[in-house]
Amino acid sequence: MTGFDTLAIHAGQEPDPTTGSVAVPIYQTSTYKQDGVGGLRGGYEYSRSANPTRTALEEALAALEHGARGLAFASGLAAEDTLLRAVCRPGDHVILPGDAYGGTYRLVARVLADWGLEYTAVPLGDLDAVRAAIRPSTRVVWCETPTNPLLAIADIAGLATIAHAADALLVVDNTFASPYLQQPIALGADVVVHSTTKYLGGHSDVVGGALIAADAELGEQLGFHQNAMGAVAGPFDAWLVLRGIKTLGVRMDRHCANAERIVEFLVAHPAVSQVLYPGLPEHPGHEIAARQMSGFGGMVSVRLRGGEETALKLCGLVSVFTLGESLGGVESLIEHPGRMTHASVAGSPLEVPNDLVRLSVGIENVEDLLADLASALA
Repeated sequence: MTGFDTLAIHAGQEPDPTTGSVAVPIYQTSTYKQDGVGGLRGGYEYSRSANPTRTALEEALAALEHGARGLAFASGLAAEDTLLRAVCRPGDHVILPGDAYGGTYRLVARVLADWGLEYTAVPLGDLDAVRAAIRPSTRVVWCETPTNPLLAIADIAGLATIAHAADALLVVDNTFASPYLQQPIALGADVVVHSTTKYLGGHSDVVGGALIAADAELGEQLGFHQNAMGAVAGPFDAWLVLRGIKTLGVRMDRHCANAERIVEFLVAHPAVSQVLYPGLPEHPGHEIAARQMSGFGGMVSVRLRGGEETALKLCGLVSVFTLGESLGGVESLIEHPGRMTHASVAGSPLEVPNDLVRLSVGIENVEDLLADLASALA
């Protein structure tokens, strides 16, 4: 089997046949010359339907996730919306994680619910609770592992067994782990979702999303809806993600190593009441994470003893960490989920603790990151 880093650099990225360029060109075009009516060159007619730069990214995504078909979108939420409208109908039911990403919850609860989609939020680490939530109308079990922002872990193989017994699809948002650390399709997932804005792009300079289907038939169905709904990645955005993917492996190694050092520091700090990180032996999902992940990732969440006031103070005092939303870039970010990325779940059963701070640990020198946190927590 070809190694991950080799696939990341070469899958879908053969040298350009016209010039020999080793980098995939940015095909910044909307349309293509046809050799007579219906005589397409390489199958390209209009860039909403297909674009060679996007094709290269989609082939790379499928290779990295070991899927049959990859599809690139304008954002992660565009990918999610296309998927749910493609496989669900009004009256169908979706199971969400009990601490789903706020944008996913908003899409389902405030957009698709008006369309007739029903949902139940369940702690996916409790397989019995998931079984109990299944209905005859359940079409999708939606999994995040690790979750955003509480870093809960779900047993992908166990969820696949439950979903498939109910004739439902298991969809796994693999954004936090990236395909370098976790392979959901190999564990039974039917579709993998990514915000390519995050670790895949890796440089905080692009917004994008992706779906990777485990089988070709489902991939064809999703591809039809991608074209029909039109929220596709543009060629320059696709090129940026493709460039980021080439260094995903080496970046993730540093993200993980830096996060482990920061976790060690935070666990011992008197201002911290709890560190949420699946690499900790006491984390309730540690055993499962160790089994289905090759590393524990670069995301760390902490709860502060002083409550929301202390959490907000920490966010304002750091200088190497940047206060901002998003994650997975080379620079370290800090945020207050309750006031920022997860404000959309305030007042709902998915509301996050107000003493919670989320860290996206970057690839800077870890001693600088540790000194920054130590100063801000002093």
